[in-house]
Amino acid sequence: MKLIVQIPCLNEAKTLPVTLEGIPKKIPGIDEVEILVIDDGSTDNTSEVARLKGVNHIIRNSVTRGLAKTFAIGIDTCLLLGADIIVNTDADNQYNGEDIPKLIKPILEKEADIVVGNRQTEKIPHFSYMKKKLQKLGSFAVRQLSGTKIPDTVSGFRAFSRNTAMQINILSNYTYTIESIIQAGSKGFRIASVPIRTNEKLRESRLIKSIPDFIKKSVTTMIRMYTMYQPLKVFFGIGASISCIGLIISCRFLWYYFSGMGRGHMQSLILSAILLIIGFQIILIGLVADIISFNRKLIEEILLKIKKSEFASEDFKRSIKEDNMSGSNNIGGAFEG
Repeated sequence: MKLIVQIPCLNEAKTLPVTLEGIPKKIPGIDEVEILVIDDGSTDNTSEVARLKGVNHIIRNSVTRGLAKTFAIGIDTCLLLGADIIVNTDADNQYNGEDIPKLIKPILEKEADIVVGNRQTEKIPHFSYMKKKLQKLGSFAVRQLSGTKIPDTVSGFRAFSRNTAMQINILSNYTYTIESIIQAGSKGFRIASVPIRTNEKLRESRLIKSIPDFIKKSVTTMIRMYTMYQPLKVFFGIGASISCIGLIISCRFLWYYFSGMGRGHMQSLILSAILLIIGFQIILIGLVADIISFNRKLIEEILLKIKKSEFASEDFKRSIKEDNMSGSNNIGGAFEG
């Protein structure tokens, strides 16, 4: 059983050593523990620090691609390296590495496919009152959209089983946390949550530049992902709402008409017809989007079969092993962009 801890990094030369020191070298139920650092085009010596600290595998993006894309690159690389369980953590030492055994326990016991660490944000002293409330509200919204019961949906400290990681496809350019949970809920994965500890803050968050910006990008991600996986619900709800308004206006016109006062309310009849047509068209768009979503599911199934076939290739496994034995740990060339 191999566990790979992946750490997305962007200019983390100062905080990465502290993060690496906290990752346990031996974990009960795990035969091998390896670390993968994904350097997202850092301008400092992050990659060199990782190399000096003995990190097993290092990838360096030629340009900064963002947290979501870097996370996805890490997942694919961990799968290529034969990981049975993948743990994602941040390079700023926000999460306590000693909680990794607790994080992966539900996966080892076959009770969960994904485990998300619950930071219990209300207890974190350096989180402001506003941030705590927004985290709570945001997590509630994601739970409603995904049909899950995860209390801390934006926590980046999470574990994936191998089979589940193969089926996670990150499309967002901003963050993977919200998208992966909505996607996992839609695909019926078993998602668990365990309480974890956090460390003292070493630097300010780079993902949250400002509260309004974070809210805008998070809400946009929620809407996009939910619409992608539940298009009929979204478009039918919008179309039906508009049609209902049109029907109400129609009923109002008919009441005036049969009361002998319809002459002065023709505008209501025209508005009603417009709303009914628009509502019907939106419902049709929902039906077409639903059909497209079925095609996307078929494509994802084909992609999963291709991945399983590729990762099962003995020749591929042998080539990876030979590369590692030759001392070349930077296998990021295929992923650079």
